[in-house]
Amino acid sequence: MARDPYQVLGVPRGAGADDIRKAFRKLAKKHHPDANPGDKAAEERFKQVSAAFDILGDAEKRRKFDAGEIDADGREVFRGFGGGPGQGGPFGGGGAGGFDSSDFSDILGEMFGRRGGRGGPRGGGGPGPGAGFASKGPDVRARLEIDLEEAILGGKKRISFQDGRTLDVTIPAGATDGQTLRLRGHGEPGRGGKGDALIELAIRPHAVFRREGEQLVMDLPVSVPDAVLGGRVQAPTPDGPVTLTVPRGANSGQALRLKGKGLSDSRGVRGDLIARIQVVLPETPDPQLEAFAARWREERPYAPRRR
Repeated sequence: MARDPYQVLGVPRGAGADDIRKAFRKLAKKHHPDANPGDKAAEERFKQVSAAFDILGDAEKRRKFDAGEIDADGREVFRGFGGGPGQGGPFGGGGAGGFDSSDFSDILGEMFGRRGGRGGPRGGGGPGPGAGFASKGPDVRARLEIDLEEAILGGKKRISFQDGRTLDVTIPAGATDGQTLRLRGHGEPGRGGKGDALIELAIRPHAVFRREGEQLVMDLPVSVPDAVLGGRVQAPTPDGPVTLTVPRGANSGQALRLKGKGLSDSRGVRGDLIARIQVVLPETPDPQLEAFAARWREERPYAPRRR
C-alpha cells in the first residue's frame, strides 16, 4: 500500500493548491530519472511522489481520500454494511481548489520538455507513478579534431561513430580546445526518445600560430635588409596571407599588430594577431655581408644592451 500522500509530499492536510504544486515540483525535479540515471532509489522515490500528486493534485480524488472513500493507491475503500462512506474529511472535504489531473503533465512538461503523458495504469485519466516518464536513451560521446583556422572561423566537419553513422557537426566561430558540443536527439534510442551526442573538440597544434592567453601570436621572419631599412613583407594569417609593413630599424622581438586577424570570442568577434619580428640571417653565408660586418665591428664597436 502506498504511503500517505501528504507525508510523501511533505505538506500538511490543510495545504492549499499552490503549496502542493510547489512541493511536487521540487521533489519531482530532484528525483526524476533523467536527473538520476541508474539510481533505482531515486526512481522509486519519483514514483511515490508522482502517485501522491496523482491523489492530491486532483480535487475529486483528494476529497475522496480525505473522506476515507479511497486509499493512497486510489482504490475504493470498503466500508462494510453498516453505512456508506464518510461525509467529509477533517477539513471540510479537502478540495484542492482548482486542481485537475492535467496539472501533473503541465508541471512536469515545464521541467522536462513536455515528456509527461496523461494516461496512467490506474485509470481515471490521471498518470500513475512514473507513467510517461521513461528515460531517454544513453548519450554517445566522440572526440573531433579540428584545425586552428576552423576553431577561429567556424565551419562544418563530418564525424563517424562506431555504429557506422556519420553526422555533420557545425563548429561555432570561437570554438575552444576541450569544448563540448551537444547535438540533441543523436544518441542511443530509449523508451523516452533518443539521447544526445556529445562532441568534444580538440584543436590541433599549428605550425605557425600559437595561442598565448586570449591572444593569437606568430613569429614573423624578417631579413637583415628589411629590418635595417624597413620594407614590406608577406605575412600569413588564419584568413590568408597579407602584406605587412616592417618599420625601419626593426629588432627581433618587436611586435606588430594585425587588427581583426586573431582569435574569435564567444560572440564571433575577432581579436588581433600579434606578429613578433625575428631577424633572420641567410642560411648560406654571404661573403659581402661578412665583410661588411667585419668592417662595422672594427670601425663601430656595438654591444647590445643585456637586460
